Amino acid sequence: MSGSAAMEYGFPSTHSTNAVSVAVYALFTLHHPESTVSPAVKLILEILSYSYASSIIVGRIYCGMHGFFDVLIGSLLGAGLSILECLYVDVFDKFIHEGSVKAISIVLLIIFVLVRIHPEPADDCPCFDDSVAFAGVMCGVELGTWHFAQSSLSWDYPVPGTVPFELEILGWPKTVLRICIGVVCIVTWRSVMKTILLKLLPPIFRIVEKLGLTLPRRFFKQASQYEKVPSHLKTDNVMPSVSEFPTFLSSIRHPRRSRSISIGPQSEADAYEAIAFRQKKRRESISSLTARSSSKDKQAVPGGDTSDYFHSTKTRTLSNGALTDGVSCTPVPFSPDSLMAQYAGNSALLTPLTPGDTPLDAKGIVRSPSQLRRQDEKEDKELFSKLEKPRVRYDVEVITKMIVYSGIAWLAVEGNPILFHYLGLGMELDLG
Repeated sequence: MSGSAAMEYGFPSTHSTNAVSVAVYALFTLHHPESTVSPAVKLILEILSYSYASSIIVGRIYCGMHGFFDVLIGSLLGAGLSILECLYVDVFDKFIHEGSVKAISIVLLIIFVLVRIHPEPADDCPCFDDSVAFAGVMCGVELGTWHFAQSSLSWDYPVPGTVPFELEILGWPKTVLRICIGVVCIVTWRSVMKTILLKLLPPIFRIVEKLGLTLPRRFFKQASQYEKVPSHLKTDNVMPSVSEFPTFLSSIRHPRRSRSISIGPQSEADAYEAIAFRQKKRRESISSLTARSSSKDKQAVPGGDTSDYFHSTKTRTLSNGALTDGVSCTPVPFSPDSLMAQYAGNSALLTPLTPGDTPLDAKGIVRSPSQLRRQDEKEDKELFSKLEKPRVRYDVEVITKMIVYSGIAWLAVEGNPILFHYLGLGMELDLG
């Protein structure tokens, strides 16, 4: 695995963690004493669970996304977390739902810390945004279930804080009406709160920044560097806005029309990977030509003595961005950061040669150092020019996303059930 791939995908493999945790939880549920699944169905579900986890793990290695130890540790982490959940779920639920404000505060604090120490991605990818949205949902769910469990509207089975619902009692009309009202409440909350927060938070962030309490992250612009967040900004790639619903429905009706095929690098890390691949192919080409040349020269040397025959003390070094003539070149380590810095400064982007290299292009044609340098510069600039320019990201988006998704989760587990109760759509009215 190249250095750029290691930067992009990292350790451990969260795909493996998620897949194994889901599979272990499913297997534990199937083998639980209270399980009523028939043996035949249980066997099918077991095979699907094993196949799901195995395909994800093998796929991450096969596609070059992770190394062996990445998926190994990720799988062990997922299995361990799922086993802890299965064995101690009752203890955890009791700690949260029957505990005091201190208990729920500890859980929320842990989630906030995990968001803060989230690793910086190698490029401007939505992985951090997805993590923030997930963390916000967790905050809303834990806070909502904790508070709802203490009310008289919740059920204690199967877990404390369960929203009362039985289709046989409510009936389809009330059920559909509950779904429609719930969706409207969530969409309204998201649209209103996101607009308000993106206007109110920047001045607060500037005050915090002056106090030296900022927590800057890579790819996010600090509040002191902008006046306001544009109103047309698309800040959410997890949940589409209301204005995007027509396009979304159109893509479902006509999937081929909206289908696009992307060829080539899609991010900076992909571009670094392509450059590393070009270096590898060049070295292989040089090694092959050198081996053939050495074999022929050994046959031409009288007596077969080739000691010091190819030895040379001439070198080629990099000086002020130009190559000097010689036989070999001082190796320059590959660095995505330095490469991108050169590209941003409109400097020449060179693919450094290794000691003893003969300057060859991608087709194996011998070229002079200046020709090779111009060719690499052209290819690199063309490579980076094809990348989609990432949008400007603002520091207030992190807190905005946390609050918005916490509210969405809270509405789902407490807010909407209370609303249904006062609208006459709750279970207690039918049961009374």
